[in-house]
Order: sequence, then structure tokens, then C-alpha cells
Amino acid sequence: MDSGSHIDQLCENLIEKRGKASQGGGEKAVAKQHEKGKLTARERILKILDTGSFVELDELVRHRCSNFGMEKTVFEGDGVVTGYGTVGGRVVYVFSQDFTVIGGSLGEAHAKKICKVLDLAVQNGAPCVGINDSGGARIQEAVDALSGYGNIFFRNVKASGVVPQLSVIAGPCAGGAVYSPALTDFVYMIDKIGIMHITGPQVIKAVTGEDVTSEQIGGAKAHNNTSGVAHFFAASEDECYEQVRKTLSYLPSNNLETPPLKETKDDPMRLDLTLREVVPTNTNKGYDVRDVIKKVVDDADFFEIQPLYAQNIVTGFARVGGKSIGIIANQARVMAGCLDIDASCKAARHIRICDSFNIPIVTFEDVPGYLPGLNQEMGGIIKHGAKLLYAYSEATSPKITVVLRKAYGGSYLGMCSKDLGADIVLAWPQAEIAVMGAEGAANIIFRKEIESSDNKAATRSEKIEEYREAFANPYAAAARGFVDRVILPEETRMALHQALLMTEDKKELRPRRKHGVMPG
Repeated sequence: MDSGSHIDQLCENLIEKRGKASQGGGEKAVAKQHEKGKLTARERILKILDTGSFVELDELVRHRCSNFGMEKTVFEGDGVVTGYGTVGGRVVYVFSQDFTVIGGSLGEAHAKKICKVLDLAVQNGAPCVGINDSGGARIQEAVDALSGYGNIFFRNVKASGVVPQLSVIAGPCAGGAVYSPALTDFVYMIDKIGIMHITGPQVIKAVTGEDVTSEQIGGAKAHNNTSGVAHFFAASEDECYEQVRKTLSYLPSNNLETPPLKETKDDPMRLDLTLREVVPTNTNKGYDVRDVIKKVVDDADFFEIQPLYAQNIVTGFARVGGKSIGIIANQARVMAGCLDIDASCKAARHIRICDSFNIPIVTFEDVPGYLPGLNQEMGGIIKHGAKLLYAYSEATSPKITVVLRKAYGGSYLGMCSKDLGADIVLAWPQAEIAVMGAEGAANIIFRKEIESSDNKAATRSEKIEEYREAFANPYAAAARGFVDRVILPEETRMALHQALLMTEDKKELRPRRKHGVMPG
């Protein structure tokens, strides 16, 4: 055989192996996946990455298990597709579990492939996106499968705050498998096909007697609306992968970089007089704080995170002058914008993600206090509310607070006051910065005068107004330097842009330590 024909044969062998690997579990298994309304592992990767950019790694890896006849069930790639490509021109690592291969079950080789891309992501300073669609641990591989999960968890934690980690739930994700997504920065769930729970309906029925479905305990709606485990709800796979791409556009590739700039024709010095009409001066009236945000940020483009969970606080990403910002905002139209357990945890986590990746934190404040009640107290509002104080105080990214209206008591501090390290505090003219609202304060301070008055109602109204003029405004706080600037509502975008320019080279050193101890 001449050398030419030999190399041709070798190349044909390689092409054949690649072809076999690309087929996953075979035509029938792929057809079954499509019948369920699900894409294949490779189709999913191609939806996320820039066209033509995917480079596959370890496509010829095979498992080494010989227990229970597994030596007869061998597929190229071992049930997970891994590699790298680009999103918006920037390198991103990916892994996508392949349900068509042994149910996407995780064994030793499968886990090592995932660990390799996580290691490469950290070493090369690039995000990692994981697509989960798996029947869980491969029972035939026993403790080797469990060890695989442990190695993945360990790497998730090592990568945390170093590179962005995004998890898509595009099929079953149960038992120990759920903890890898839970350790990452953002969790995306696709309605009707994404399922995530520790124990399934049968186990729950056997142990507690409860009749539940997988969708009830682990579906996209359950984890977006109720548990708060997920950050994004998608009606389709296409919508989900667009959410992934958009999230990455706001984030730097790693913690040593700043987020990418995006050109905009929206003048950062633009004034918007309609802002005067959005927030009622009557503190008892609600409004949608997203209307304020959209009028202030570039091109009215606000990318909300966890929009269905703890709706009394709003979190998300946007840009001002092309610069990424993270937003925390009290939502006055839900529970009057009170802080509670879920809102505190939701906001604290978003603050820490922004701080990890050098994203300025902008807070829109309109908060009457912490939600009262036995459920809140017994549920641990003290320790969970403290997470918000901790996150703001810990953050060294630029912190800018805009007091729109109410800022009362401990919740005023909790929404990033000057005392918690805000670099710039801006306040609108109708802002009320006080221990409590004028009505409550007047009832306490002037109680004797009101009770001894012949006309209690008139005296009470008079004293409320007296307190409001003295304290329920931004000027007492501004006089003491707790507010840096009182601005007109229409100046908000311009003032934010100026504050972001002022703080873009901020450097703040803290005492050396291994790490702090987060409350609760």
C-alpha cells in the first residue's frame, strides 16, 4: 500500500468516527428527542455560539465501565458535548449533555469532560455555559459517578466570581445534579422541558404521602415564581439561548476585566421631563419603577433578572453611556416596595454578582421599611435582611444610589446609604429620608399635644406637616452630607452618567482575609 492511499484510509477512519460521534445516540434516539420538542446537544450549542465558531473537544472520549454489560453500550463522546466558541466575538466554553446517549447520564468520563472545560474556562479567563439534560448519575458506575459530581461542584466553586457561569435546564436535572447549576451565577429554565428537583414525585409520595407532579415541584414556573432557584423563564429553547447571549453581553469575560462597552446614539446627557410625572409625590400611591429605569438607561433597554420572583424588588442589567450597570430597585406597586426575606436574598445575590465582575451598582430607592409579620420574623428576616446590608457593604464596585421617594429607617440604610459605602447618593426633590413616615413620626413625637388638643384631627394634621417640612425631605440629609446632590427628576440620566465617569477608576482596598462570613 502506497503512503498516499494509507493516509487517505486513516483520514476516512477519522471522518467516520467524527460522523458517528455527531450522531449521538443514533437516528432513532435523535428522532425521539425531537418528538419531545427538544433540540440535540449540538443543536443547542450552535444556537448559543456565533455561527461557525464552535470547536469540539473530547468528541472521541469513551467510558471505561464494564459493570452490568456497559462494555456493550459505548458511544463516542460519552453523553456530553464539550468545547468552545465565541459569543459576540468573545471566547466562551460550553458543555451540553446529550440525552440521546444513555439518557445523558453522568459517569466518570462524562464528568471529566465537563471538568476539563471548567478548568480551561478559569485558566483562560472566559465564561462557561452548561446545558443540563440528563437522567442523573450513571448507576452502573456507582461511586465513580458520584465522584464526578463532586469534582464538578468543586470546580464550580473555584470558578465562582472568577469567570461567569451560566446553567441552562433543558431537560431533567435531578438529585445531586441540581447542585452544579445552583452553584453557578445564572439558571435558565425552559418551560415544559426543564425539570429540576432533588427528589421526584414517587419518593415524595412514599415519604410524605403528597401527590405531586415533576412540573409542580421542579418546572420552570415553580422555580421562577416560587422557589427563586431560576433566574430566567423561557417559553422556548430559542428564547432561552437568546437570554444567554444577552446576559453575556453585559458581563466581562472574567473578574480582571471590565464589561464591554456598547455604542449608543442615546445621549448620556439627555434630560427627560416626563420623569416628573412617573413617581407620585403622594407616598401612598404606587407606580412601576421600571418606567423610571427605562427612561434613564440607554435606548430604554432594561434586561430584568428574576422578574417573576420577589416582585417587590427589581433587579437586572442595563447601560448608561454604553457602560454596563447592575440595577436594584424597590418596586412600589408590589407590597409598597417593602423589603422582605425573598427580596433581600434576591437583591443581595445580584449585588454580589455585579461586584464580582466589576459592574457598577445603581440603586433606585423607594422603601417604606421591612415587611412586618410573624412569618417574616420566624422565617429569619433578621439574618436574611442582613444579607442585603452585607452585600452592599462588601461591594467595592462603584455604588450609586438614587432616592426617588421614601427612604425610611433601617430599610433606608439597607438600600445602600452613604453609611454602607455609596460613592454618590442622589435624591429627587420629593425624597423623604427619615426614621419613619411623617404620619407615624408625628403620632409619636407629638402624642401628648395631639391627645390634649380640643381638635385632635386638626392638631395631628398640623404636626404631620410640621414634621414633614423639618425632616421628610432630602434637604436635612443633604445638609449633613448623607445626600451628595439633590437633582431634578429629568437630570437623573445625566447625573448617573457623571457619577459613573467619576467612579470608573475606583480602587478600594480592604483588610486581608480569607473571606467574610455571610449572614444566615
